[in-house]
Amino acid sequence: MELRQKLEILADAAKYDASCASSGTEKRDSQGGGLGSTEGMGICHAYAPDGRCISLLKVLLTNACIYDCAYCINRATSNVPRARFTVRELVDLTLDFYRRNYIEGLFLSSGIIRSPDYTMERLVDVARILREEHGFRGYIHLKTIPDASPELLAEAGRHADRLSINVELPQEGALKALAPEKDLGEIRRAMGRMRLRIEEAKEARRAERRAPAPRFAPAGQSTQMIIGADASDDRAVLGTTANLYGSYGLKRVYFSAYSPIPDASRLLPPQPPPLVREHRLYQADWLLRFYGFSLDEIMAGGEGGMLDLGIDPKLAWALRHRGDFPVDVNRAPRERLLRVPGLGAKTVDRLLAARRHHAIRSDDLARLRLPLAKLLPFLVTADHRPRVTDRLDLRALVAPRTGFGRPRGQPMQLALL
Repeated sequence: MELRQKLEILADAAKYDASCASSGTEKRDSQGGGLGSTEGMGICHAYAPDGRCISLLKVLLTNACIYDCAYCINRATSNVPRARFTVRELVDLTLDFYRRNYIEGLFLSSGIIRSPDYTMERLVDVARILREEHGFRGYIHLKTIPDASPELLAEAGRHADRLSINVELPQEGALKALAPEKDLGEIRRAMGRMRLRIEEAKEARRAERRAPAPRFAPAGQSTQMIIGADASDDRAVLGTTANLYGSYGLKRVYFSAYSPIPDASRLLPPQPPPLVREHRLYQADWLLRFYGFSLDEIMAGGEGGMLDLGIDPKLAWALRHRGDFPVDVNRAPRERLLRVPGLGAKTVDRLLAARRHHAIRSDDLARLRLPLAKLLPFLVTADHRPRVTDRLDLRALVAPRTGFGRPRGQPMQLALL
């Protein structure tokens, strides 16, 4: 098969993995030798927290797999065209794309061929050759295989910026039913080993004096969960998410809405979940990580273990807790301002800095281009005190009019928290 055909098949097969990120690693460039950097600008593919646009070659080593996970388009019994790169082909492709200014890094995953160790060894070889033989200093994200030997996972972390193992599904019972070859216990043990190595490397870097400390996945580890392939509700999804952050120090948990596949198992639902569910889970994930919300508080805004799909989870919580509002923007502490619908964490920090010099007025909020219709019913400013928090139609007044609920594939406007 020609290289172009392989690329078409294996780049397309990689699109189902949402955990493609390129942030949080150490800064590197080629001024001291080598090739590439982690700081440049390129084709839009992923965004770092500071807004930088990072381009990654996102591809599989192969879409052939000995596992038969019911939800996976590349499962062993799936009738799809198969392809496989050699290690050298992937190395040359990455370098060629970089020299053409197409990419700045590599996101590499794979189906399981022969055995977990055999597959993981080839993934590591790609990263090792790029780093050691070609001095590649760009970003590398490797998908790791939990059943592979700890020695291979350790070597992967020495060459990659970020490692990730997909937890696949929110609950162990669903994983056993839909992916019987995979073991949640082994996945979590591999995550635990990676966390220990990442923390050891950080401690060594903090304590280094003369000799440089060994690096190990400086951008940390992440994972992905498929949403809607089983009966797990949003409480179960977010409960697993909170546990993964707390137990393994993950940088991100990514959510991927289940998409029906050809010749699907009867165990799978015939229809995909509404795409807005994935979006609401991401918003709830941010509330857990950056806004001080507990799982119970987030779920209080929904019904029956599911988030409210019509409004974002912070607004849903606020409408259920109107007694906590309005909040005075000129006096309230940061943790209370973070709970005001329409205020993001960076905006709150800007307001805290500004109010040291002058009282915040409604015009100041307008200049920040904040959603005043959503914000002002919950916020006191120097020239505004709301009187509508007890209105029965408050939700209709403050809920953003978005395109959520449209059929999949049609454009929609994402509402900010």
